[in-house]
Amino acid sequence: MSSIQQAILAKKAALADAVAQPMSRLAAHCAEVWPDPDALDATLQRAIDSVPNCHLLYAWDVNGVAVSSMVQGSGPDHQWRGRDLSARPYLKNNLPFKGIMLSSVYQSQYSRKQCVTALQAVRGGNRLLGFIAADFAVNDLLQDARLTAPEIRWQQFRGDPAVRGTVFMQCRTQSLLDEHIDEVLELIENLMSEHGVFHCKIHFSSGRCSFWLLDDPYNYRIHAVEEIVDPELCLAYPLHVYPENAKTRPEQIAQIMRQFKALRFADETIYLRSSSVNIMNGMLGLTFSCDGSHYMPVDEFLAKDIGFWLGASDQPSASAA
Repeated sequence: MSSIQQAILAKKAALADAVAQPMSRLAAHCAEVWPDPDALDATLQRAIDSVPNCHLLYAWDVNGVAVSSMVQGSGPDHQWRGRDLSARPYLKNNLPFKGIMLSSVYQSQYSRKQCVTALQAVRGGNRLLGFIAADFAVNDLLQDARLTAPEIRWQQFRGDPAVRGTVFMQCRTQSLLDEHIDEVLELIENLMSEHGVFHCKIHFSSGRCSFWLLDDPYNYRIHAVEEIVDPELCLAYPLHVYPENAKTRPEQIAQIMRQFKALRFADETIYLRSSSVNIMNGMLGLTFSCDGSHYMPVDEFLAKDIGFWLGASDQPSASAA
């Protein structure tokens, strides 16, 4: 399971834990007055503040028809009584005949907000009477949430099938960047080591580079080969101390650039078209002529030889395609 999936499940589990008891109590109170709509409205209104972050409560029967109003903190909206709610996304899943269930995120027809709905079964004795729904706006649930750190691991993506189907009919064409590759890669190493460039993308075939700076991360600079080979370009990038929290060590940058060059010229059919490196998260990207792409940690990349990428190595392999 990915870290993103784990983070989503953790947030939903926290929501379920927070609302399970108040929703269970509310279901018991609603069962006592079911299906009287006025009594249900009053019961839901009294309970809405007891369900954390809930902005809407309503009840519906086993056929998906609303038996209460839409109850908000400001009061009930009677216009939705008797409406058929069976087309709502969460009603297409298995419903909780006991206890509580959380829906996936969807856009509410009522509030027009991105919502998660908690569904609580309402039972009278051994009989299922219907359900209470509590809506939670995603924006409210995320007020205090922090970003989950992205997962740092090798990922491979296959590209355009049309490109893959003709890969052996093509051959690398010498680009202007190829003609100046040593100068270009040396300058990039210098900019990343001493001038605050933390992320760069190199387009070998089209002859351009993009740079992101620590001091200006929301903008990027694009340079053609003619600019990159100009030794005075470094004057446009002030000196910057190498960041202590970078996951890529300064001495690794030169190794990465040498490996990029090797992959560019290793084979005339399967060759590196573009690459990127981010010293802060220690990740790099590779896109090959077959349109296959790889994203992997720097340490793992440097541990692999050229034979690995060309399928001629004893190392565990996934081809460049």
